[in-house]
Amino acid sequence: MRISCVKSLFPVLSVAVVFLYMSLMRREIQTQEKQLHQVQQNVSLYSALLLNKLDKLEAHLNAVEERNPKVRHEKPAKKLFPNSNLFKEWTVELSEDDQRKAEDLFQKYGYNAFLSDQLPLDRELPDTRDHRCIGREYPHNLPTLSVVLIYLDEALSVIQRAICSIINRTPAHLLKEIILLDDHSTNEDLQTQMHVYINYINEKHPGLVKMVTHSQQRGLSQARISGWKAATGDVLAILDAHIEVQIKWAEPLLARIQADRTLVLSPVFDKVNYYDLQVTKYAAFAHGFDWALWCTYVEFPQKWYDQNDPSQPGKSPSVMGILVVDRLFFGEIGTLDGGMEVYGGENVELGIRVWLCGGSIEIVPCSKIAHIERAHKPYMPVLSNVMKRNALRVAEVWMDEYKIYVNIAWGLPIKNHGIDIGDVSERRKLRERLKCKPFKWYLENVYPQLNPINLLGYGVLINDLQKSLCLDKGPLEEKTPILYPCHFMGSQMFYYTASGEIFAHPLQSFKHNRNRCLIDPGSGRFPELSWCSDTEKQKHMYWDFKQGQAIQNRETKRCLEISADQTGKYEKNVFLQDCRNQHWKIQNVIQDF
Repeated sequence: MRISCVKSLFPVLSVAVVFLYMSLMRREIQTQEKQLHQVQQNVSLYSALLLNKLDKLEAHLNAVEERNPKVRHEKPAKKLFPNSNLFKEWTVELSEDDQRKAEDLFQKYGYNAFLSDQLPLDRELPDTRDHRCIGREYPHNLPTLSVVLIYLDEALSVIQRAICSIINRTPAHLLKEIILLDDHSTNEDLQTQMHVYINYINEKHPGLVKMVTHSQQRGLSQARISGWKAATGDVLAILDAHIEVQIKWAEPLLARIQADRTLVLSPVFDKVNYYDLQVTKYAAFAHGFDWALWCTYVEFPQKWYDQNDPSQPGKSPSVMGILVVDRLFFGEIGTLDGGMEVYGGENVELGIRVWLCGGSIEIVPCSKIAHIERAHKPYMPVLSNVMKRNALRVAEVWMDEYKIYVNIAWGLPIKNHGIDIGDVSERRKLRERLKCKPFKWYLENVYPQLNPINLLGYGVLINDLQKSLCLDKGPLEEKTPILYPCHFMGSQMFYYTASGEIFAHPLQSFKHNRNRCLIDPGSGRFPELSWCSDTEKQKHMYWDFKQGQAIQNRETKRCLEISADQTGKYEKNVFLQDCRNQHWKIQNVIQDF
């Protein structure tokens, strides 16, 4: 029964097994179809990604080929700006379009902004510090620091790189804030992209970067004062925006001010080439100025060299412009002169005032800052007129009886020079309130290199016989002075000293520099210009001269005279001959002679 029952069930079971098998096979096929579909999708996706990468690679190669035709072994692009100061130094292969972009940006900024835009914002800099600075330890609890970056129409990437270097190379617990002081820039990217960048920084470092914008251009001096007013840190660092700070730049400065709050400090600047933005190491020097108050590097006092350790701070007569100072002390001594225009001279005024009124200035070699030296300053192509005015303002307030040397250096009369220097009454009151020392003390104790030559007169020399012609140094390659139509510029400036020398322009400001003297060579008909200190041959360089009378050599007794040809026209030559009672006048008389 069971068997028959089983037998009777077999056809039914066979059909069921077949159906079950077919169902399983159908599911397997569906699964395989899904897997195949997924594989197809993945292949499509990877193909798209690969094609995208290939497109980008092709675009990159095309860009490289455009910028470097050598990749294609094609003829290099034509040099469009062979006389440009940028392309004279920066010898790279660029397409013509990129050459135009680079040159336009160079003319706009005075440095290679085209290259700057391609460099990393956090690029590494060579460590140019003295080996004794490396590894030197400083206290942890140093004063806090406010950094002011002042700019006017700088390249955005240059400012961003400055900010990035300050954040990366300043201990976070010391960096109170970075204040961007915009002296009324007109660049669109400084109005839009700059704010995007500030927001990006402040997301990571809340409140670190602040912005102060002038509603009109007020000049560097005023911008520095605005930065001081906005700062809240213990110490204020006023920097240009086209800089990059070096590793451990802040600690040496903060440690010195912690030790003496009356110090005004400067780091040592390394040069960033305007053309390739590479860093060139600069040695430490003091900051000084000449009688025109133009800044210049000078030597430290001898005792700095005697210690044989160039990593040590050195005393300096002045400061170039970048400065680090105790914020409250800076206010106490009068910050910067708000009456200065644009810039130039305000740093010299600060240097003189700090020394005369209770502080001192030091250069700190272990603090290094890389500074772009522009090929030109687009916003102020001619600084001399502003500088002249500012220098006269400094002299009037701080230089006492020595202020005449500023007039002399600029070729201006001692009185009634006709230049409006503004109201200096408040600065004079400041000097009285601070009980400052006289400028003579500064010359004797701080800046003995500056040489006040005892002059009787200066300016052009004119013979009464022909008042439209002036004594002139003549061609640079010559050493014989000539007569030339009066233009009252440098080549016609002469200086008559109390000892009887007649110096030719430029009048040297420093004791170690040489002047050129008018001499009677002792033979021949013509005078010469020669180095006064040259002792290789005998010279007759002392002259007897009274205003409106003859110029006679003391030793040879010959006179400096002019002569007309047969037509009555005066020759260009100036002669030395037996005196015929010719009369000369010098343009500016300091004291009667």
